[in-house]
Amino acid sequence: MTKHLPASTPLEPFSKRAQRGELLSANCPSRDVLKHVTSRWGTLLLLVLMGGVHRFSELRRKIGGVSEKMLAQSLKSLEADGLVSRKSYPTVPPHVEYTLTPLGEEVGKHVEALANWIESSMADIMEARRARSTIPGEDSRS
Repeated sequence: MTKHLPASTPLEPFSKRAQRGELLSANCPSRDVLKHVTSRWGTLLLLVLMGGVHRFSELRRKIGGVSEKMLAQSLKSLEADGLVSRKSYPTVPPHVEYTLTPLGEEVGKHVEALANWIESSMADIMEARRARSTIPGEDSRS
């Protein structure tokens, strides 16, 4: 009987492990990307940018509740990850446009699929929430 090694072993070169990612490992750089893509504002930015090029003010109008600070932070994070491209035009006032890179479009499709599932499942989710909050003897705040 052949014994299989775990997915990541000390014998495996670091570059191979890093290429695949070790998302469950506390020190994995993939976690930062996951945080940027799945944060509330990161996810919503990716969804809006799936529709094409947008200026900062357009993004802020389309994404209800986002502050300028959080929008700027999220855009910088996604840009640093290579998911968003920022193009600045030398005008007064400055004209800056944001768009998804090919990598951003790829992850955007996954985020869009998740968002579609959430929205199409809302009736079931809300029913589960209602059922959970009406269980006798259960504390709905836990």
